[in-house]
Amino acid sequence: MSRGAPYASDGLFPRPRAVVAPGAVHVPGWLSAARQRELVEACREWARGPVPLRHTVLPGGGMMSVRTVCLGWHWLPYRYARTAEDVNGARVAAFPPWLAELGRAAVADAYGDAGAGAGYTPDAALVNFYDGAARMGMHQDREERSDAPVVSLSLGDTCVFRFGNTEDRGRPYTDVELASGDLFVFGGPSRYAFHGVTKVLEGSAGPASGMRAGRLNLTLRDTGLGGGSESGERSGA
Repeated sequence: MSRGAPYASDGLFPRPRAVVAPGAVHVPGWLSAARQRELVEACREWARGPVPLRHTVLPGGGMMSVRTVCLGWHWLPYRYARTAEDVNGARVAAFPPWLAELGRAAVADAYGDAGAGAGYTPDAALVNFYDGAARMGMHQDREERSDAPVVSLSLGDTCVFRFGNTEDRGRPYTDVELASGDLFVFGGPSRYAFHGVTKVLEGSAGPASGMRAGRLNLTLRDTGLGGGSESGERSGA
């Protein structure tokens, strides 16, 4: 993985960065085309295993429309574990140091605070693949024992990302188009905001990312579980 600058140069019609809510920042075009292609290739490798890309089955028997592969810690509804007991029992792939470095750069750039970036220590990632029919219902990321920000990186097709409030799934919320290469960071007062994906705009990616179809989303988290615990839940999840 390249160690060069992660962000893209300005496009013909650059989109401005935006503070969507306190602690929630959208930085369009943060990833260069070269870095996008590198991440797509890494995602393809992770999807092969040791725990393959899969549809997550929810406790009520429903199945998520996105397909997911995890790094560092395996996410199950609604907890983390080192092994994928809901798939094949294998230990989840390691969370690579270069991805943590990218996460620190993302936080520093989104918040304009090098100190905030330096203190960010993600140890898990969820990689979600959306085809044209996939959606993500409004939810909170509450399985972590750390209040550190969540870093979201988008690759491939553009989606409509709905970012809501911390109280419930209803209004107020803001719909944001996340295109390939975009960064979205949410922490602080918005760390437990409800959020979801209402639509994927098929065929919108173009060739820059190296995606043939669909959307990839990488979310980086600090679980707060440390290196010694083998499983964990956040109370109230």
